[in-house]
Amino acid sequence: MTISCFIKDVFRDDLVKFVAAETGTLIDKRRPSRTERRSQSERSHSSAALVFAALITLLPKPLHATTLSHVDVLKIGKKIWQNECNGTIAGLTSWNAGEDFASLGIGHFIWYPKGRRGPFDESFPKLVSFISKRGAKLPALLLGTGEQPCPWNSRAEFVRAQDSTEMNQLRRFLTDTIDLQAEFLIARLESALPKMLAEAAPSDRANVQEQFERLTRTSQGCYALVDYVNFKGEGVLHTERYQGQGWGLLQVLEAMHGISDAGAVDEFARAARAVLTQRVQNSPANRHESRWLSGWIRRVNSYNGS
Repeated sequence: MTISCFIKDVFRDDLVKFVAAETGTLIDKRRPSRTERRSQSERSHSSAALVFAALITLLPKPLHATTLSHVDVLKIGKKIWQNECNGTIAGLTSWNAGEDFASLGIGHFIWYPKGRRGPFDESFPKLVSFISKRGAKLPALLLGTGEQPCPWNSRAEFVRAQDSTEMNQLRRFLTDTIDLQAEFLIARLESALPKMLAEAAPSDRANVQEQFERLTRTSQGCYALVDYVNFKGEGVLHTERYQGQGWGLLQVLEAMHGISDAGAVDEFARAARAVLTQRVQNSPANRHESRWLSGWIRRVNSYNGS
């Protein structure tokens, strides 16, 4: 399992599409002579080469790759399970008071009921699709065409169903796929950096990538990144803002400016505490988010063992 940056590949794919669009035609033209065709082809290739040469100099350098064994992946999964669910099976199926969605699995992946949507990214259907593609057997309530909505329409319904067959099957499925859920979280992290760089101000992009790289060079830093991006997201969605301020991984990395790999996790934890405290201060009063802050801080403190 490798944590790496795929920005160059993404940019090259976009460049191919750009060149294809530039060399296409919108109307029929007379067939050119062989000389004209060669001249046009040479000009096209020359222009494409110049565009490619110019763009390639702007691409970020490749990330240092950190290889995670299955043991590492499972260890990260169990830490996140402890963070989100106190390591309990019952905690794998939750619906917090005051929220409009179920929170499931080791990462408390969001699952909205039918016809319901909110400002937060719905991640549970994506997890189910990922696990299904890995060949794991799905419980009956997750089978069917397309993404299945949460079958419980309210927290009250969810609580009443705690001992139902469907809930027990769901818990068994989530217990049996801890490693696959951790792999899903790592895959999400791998795709996070290009999104964050695209969202960051141009003047901040080099620092965001440098801070990301600092953390990927240690296993504890990888855990911090994987946990936080699941915990509070990439920080790129404009719907996930209070008073214009985000609280995701991007905002934490933007607050970091160190250069030492040895101090990266400590600095990340400090920056995360500050970002989460700011979120609570900016949050709507009726959400009473201060009740969660001490738990969030304890979770962030686990990144550096404090």
